[in-house]
Amino acid sequence: MNEVEKSWEKRLTGKPVEMTVDFVESLSIDKRLYKYDIVGSIAHAQMLAEKKLITKDEFKQIRDGLIQISEEIAAGRFVFEKKYEDIHMAIEAALIEKIGEAGKKLHTGRSRNDQVATDIRLWMRDEIEIVQAKITLLQKAFVKLAAKHTEDIMPGYTHLQRAQPVSIASYLLSFVERFERDFIRLKNCKTLLNLSPLGSGALAGSTLPLDRSNTKEQLGFSDITYNSIDAVSDRDFCAEFIFDCAMIATHLSGLAEDLILYCSNEFGFLWVDDAYCTSSSMMPQKRNLDVAELIRGKTGSVYGSLMAMLTVLKAQPSGYNRDLQEDKVHIFAAADTIEASLDMACAIISHSRFETREISAGLDEGFLDATALAEYLVGRGIAFRQAHGIVGSLVAECEKQNKKLSELTLDELKRQCAGVEADVYESLGATKVADKYVTEGAAGPKQAKRQIEYWTKQLGQR
Repeated sequence: MNEVEKSWEKRLTGKPVEMTVDFVESLSIDKRLYKYDIVGSIAHAQMLAEKKLITKDEFKQIRDGLIQISEEIAAGRFVFEKKYEDIHMAIEAALIEKIGEAGKKLHTGRSRNDQVATDIRLWMRDEIEIVQAKITLLQKAFVKLAAKHTEDIMPGYTHLQRAQPVSIASYLLSFVERFERDFIRLKNCKTLLNLSPLGSGALAGSTLPLDRSNTKEQLGFSDITYNSIDAVSDRDFCAEFIFDCAMIATHLSGLAEDLILYCSNEFGFLWVDDAYCTSSSMMPQKRNLDVAELIRGKTGSVYGSLMAMLTVLKAQPSGYNRDLQEDKVHIFAAADTIEASLDMACAIISHSRFETREISAGLDEGFLDATALAEYLVGRGIAFRQAHGIVGSLVAECEKQNKKLSELTLDELKRQCAGVEADVYESLGATKVADKYVTEGAAGPKQAKRQIEYWTKQLGQR
């Protein structure tokens, strides 16, 4: 590509040294915005033509030239030269070289400040849809696996201690709920960012009669931004997007932790296909779910991107500042990490099975039916706090005798509470307890089946 002088270089007495070029360039990062930069430029040029700021022929030359450049980049034939600093100047320089004088008119009424603000919004709109689609695939994988286990019961945990029995399906569907919140957060983020800053210029707009509504319509924005000073510097949506990614990473990390624990010999609840496991270079018996450990580990990287983005925005003076060039480093990193992690989580869930025999064999360990017994006593007119104490005493007695609650005789139960009758045994044992859950959204088989019907319908409409 021949040397094309940057217009701003006229202001300076000399060219920047190589160190400065290397330090200020963002082309190595923002070249992935090329499609959005070209789409935005074509819309801007069309508006200029309609406002008679350029001729129809000049618009055609600009449009055709930009399309050719886009094809060259997609085919890998375009040479990116760091001297042009960013994707905007690289494309404009190529356009001028390709079509001559008409290319120099593309920047009429436009600054790189409003140009990049537009490009990022266009990119993020698409990226949110990609991430949402991956979330939906993961949710569907959970629902599919849950449908196989509505009647299967497992221990539910609090403080990583056995607490109450739950349907395996209910456990799996808990993740569908978490990721649904992530889906909604991204939807809200998309709504807030879907405003066009194009036409705001460097800071204060333009004295030229630009039609901002025209470019807004062409680019599919819901509205324009209404303050040019804020429009060029607003990166709230970048921080919000990374926060949304950080919450997805949080949920993936929690899932990964469960998967790692449940696949261990100590639990033996879950089997994941060998395709997603590794072994040890020293210990031949090892079978490690390393991919889940990496999902858990990558959460820190996304958190780092969020903190970096917030720090970039901290105490920025009004208007555009070059600090904002760093935004793309962090939004791209967060997006890439979340995409890969969602894909891997979906693959794991799609290639896993619960070891129901092993789970059932130890299901009645840990007094999972203790709360149900206390609630049985409540049904007999005993205050819950009193019932809680009675059952606590029974559990202590069982530990001394190495018995389960269901193994206590009726006489032993009556010694602690005279109101107990023979029907108490209908409330003892983990499987019986899970079948007795009646509240909406509870973790029993009946509720799990209703939730599966709900989520199958909801996710099928996306």
